[in-house]
Amino acid sequence: MILKNDNDNTFLFNDVRTHVKESAEKLGASGGAIFIIHNDKIVTESYFGKQSHAKNARNVQVDTQFHIASVRKAYIGFAAAYAIYNGFFSIDDPVLMFVEDCHLSAYEGVTIRHLLTHTHGLKITDDNQLVSEFKPGESWAYRGPSIDLLTMIIKKTTGQSIAEIINSQVIEPLGFQSTEWIKMSKPHLKIANTIRDADNRFWTETDVVDGSGMNMYVSAQELALWGYIHLTEGRWGGKQVIPKAIIQMATSIQSPNPTLPIQKNGFLWFVKDTNHSFNQIGDIVPKGSYQLLGYTNVALLVIPEENLVAVRMLNRYGSSKGYDYLSDIRSFGDTVYNCSIKST
Repeated sequence: MILKNDNDNTFLFNDVRTHVKESAEKLGASGGAIFIIHNDKIVTESYFGKQSHAKNARNVQVDTQFHIASVRKAYIGFAAAYAIYNGFFSIDDPVLMFVEDCHLSAYEGVTIRHLLTHTHGLKITDDNQLVSEFKPGESWAYRGPSIDLLTMIIKKTTGQSIAEIINSQVIEPLGFQSTEWIKMSKPHLKIANTIRDADNRFWTETDVVDGSGMNMYVSAQELALWGYIHLTEGRWGGKQVIPKAIIQMATSIQSPNPTLPIQKNGFLWFVKDTNHSFNQIGDIVPKGSYQLLGYTNVALLVIPEENLVAVRMLNRYGSSKGYDYLSDIRSFGDTVYNCSIKST
């Protein structure tokens, strides 16, 4: 661990611990974790509950790995920035340069930038057809086809999978041990069981470990350190281990028309611009902050203005009846920010 604990200021983030535990209870999660880095020190590292609701379940602890769902897109965005930085493709290259399938008309006008900022307009219909629901760049929609396309294009152009890029550029040089794509057909002692409704049709289990599947598991500590390497723009242990330009590309607004009143994105990261009711980042969180939220209620928030990274880990897939996930995640960010300014 490259960071030291700041035990003197831990109490300042008590409200965050309360907030996360209340969210866990509302959702019916069996346990969770909170990890906050502020001013280059660990101010909160907290684990609570069990890895499942089973009678003899393992306690959530430092090596517990949570299914991070859509937070994995931060790693895909990093791989895209790596590919662009190294000249494998450009951000405004048309998708038609890379695809060979029966849906070519749907890709018309769609670029890599559109895929990275959810402004592509691509949608899978109920009869499994890929169509364009709006002109690329003119609106915003959170749809799955862009992720499949990005992972394919990155592999096709670099010759490396998402997992291979992350392993060589991040996991190995930083010494991570609890960040991985896990084969779900095998039992794993350290995994927090993802609690979900039996009829949830969105849940998928896979043995694919190339980074293209939704089976990425990370500990709270390493997810926070992943956020921290973004906060430092690639510096680690006093050295520039990742080119600064890669991090800057990934975490700055890349939306094709920044003036449109839509959610703004970097390389798949949600980036705070102006306040809107549809933002997943709270109103008082400063401009330039960035975040990703997973459907397992995992969140990674980076607030550069406060030199802060905050992670919450929960193991509930989806939402309980009456739970307002957007209100809750916005409140989480606002609570983190309020606590951070108490120490300045």
